[in-house]
Amino acid sequence: MLGMTKYVAADLSRSVEDYLKVIYQLTEGGIPASTTAIADALDLSAPSVSGMVKRLAEAGLVEHQPYRGVSLTKDGRHGALRMLRRHRVIETYLVSHLGYTWDNVHDVAEKLEHAVSEDLVQRMSFKLGDPQFDPHGDPIPAADGKIIDVTTTPLPEIPAGENVTISRVDTGVADRLRWLAGAGLVPGVMITVLDHQPFNGPVTVSLNGDRRVIGRELAAHLLCARDLG
Repeated sequence: MLGMTKYVAADLSRSVEDYLKVIYQLTEGGIPASTTAIADALDLSAPSVSGMVKRLAEAGLVEHQPYRGVSLTKDGRHGALRMLRRHRVIETYLVSHLGYTWDNVHDVAEKLEHAVSEDLVQRMSFKLGDPQFDPHGDPIPAADGKIIDVTTTPLPEIPAGENVTISRVDTGVADRLRWLAGAGLVPGVMITVLDHQPFNGPVTVSLNGDRRVIGRELAAHLLCARDLG
């Protein structure tokens, strides 16, 4: 299991767990997260976030450099990966065995991830065959904290004429997920980029010979794996 310190133990408060997970997601690209971005992600006020960040830094879970942002320490990263594993295993189990769909599973997993035991998560993962990805294409951290490093490119950045595979869908908004599922734009499918309209216009792709026109804002949530040979 994850090598937790006394700060990253099973009795972390729910709010600390939420902070660690959000900071991890905001800093996946290697850039520290601003307190404003953290506040927006958690729907909290900036002053309350600043106070919590200070406490997390005192606990050794984050590093905060004024005017540069917040990043996780090794211990904070361990705690974040522990929560991501819980969340993504639960989502996968709910979709695979309990009839949930990828657009309605997120909020349920958000509640359950704070309540389940490590043993239950491990049993769920074993029952699923220890999957490496959740229904949205997000990598599931292993029990030892290792996580697959997936290189992706947002769909709007891919030139016309290129064939790519949708790897991840980076949104938890239910109506967007329902639309994407209805259009067949889900992780694992191959598409061909046909056209980019100028001035932030839509992206047109081909899926099994059928055209799909996707607004650029939504297309940015489709993270694709490119075969650059």
